[in-house]
Amino acid sequence: MRTLLDLVLPLECAGCGVPGEQWCTGCSRALYVPPVVVRPRVDPGVPCWALGTYSGPRRSGIIALKERGRRSVARPFGRALAEAVGHLRVAGEIDPPELGSLVLVCAPTRARAARARGGDPVLRCARIAAEQLAPETVLVPELLRMSTGVRDSVGLSAGQRQSNVAGRVEVVGVRRSRSDNGGARTGSCTVLLVDDVVTTGATLAESARVLKDFGVPLAGALVVAHA
Repeated sequence: MRTLLDLVLPLECAGCGVPGEQWCTGCSRALYVPPVVVRPRVDPGVPCWALGTYSGPRRSGIIALKERGRRSVARPFGRALAEAVGHLRVAGEIDPPELGSLVLVCAPTRARAARARGGDPVLRCARIAAEQLAPETVLVPELLRMSTGVRDSVGLSAGQRQSNVAGRVEVVGVRRSRSDNGGARTGSCTVLLVDDVVTTGATLAESARVLKDFGVPLAGALVVAHA
């Protein structure tokens, strides 16, 4: 059956185009690397890490996942995110599981874009990352959504992107968490904001602001690539 499918729809690596593989070994080597610190133009107010620049296999894979329906790319991306969590823990950037449960919160995307892609690809990657970290229990709640009125950000400047998402990221499914003295209750968890690409940082910054306002502790943001 696989041979017949390959004859009809030739299989090629989503990262480099080499025939016969969904995601080749060479692209895996480029993807499964320790995350690096990035500083977006719009400061999210928390540490931000990326697996590399928006180029090569990372760029090709993201385009294949989001624009060409290659859902299988979510698996190597999810695995890479899981490995990045391990690197951040070893480096002391985030707490180990013994000190707090890990929660992956996906940056929101436009509802129209998610429908066109058969679901949110970032959420798919985050769920696979959670599976890869088993037997540790990792939560991937759908906490954020983008309200109506947000335009496609392609071609927008940093300032325009900020204006585009300002006030349009909403927290869903959780009540505002405040202690009796007005401070936020953080609880024993490590919350990472997850996205595929950070360009200017506008969406990450607005998401971080909203989460903080709702008393959700945020340890940092982790993305596949930075532009």
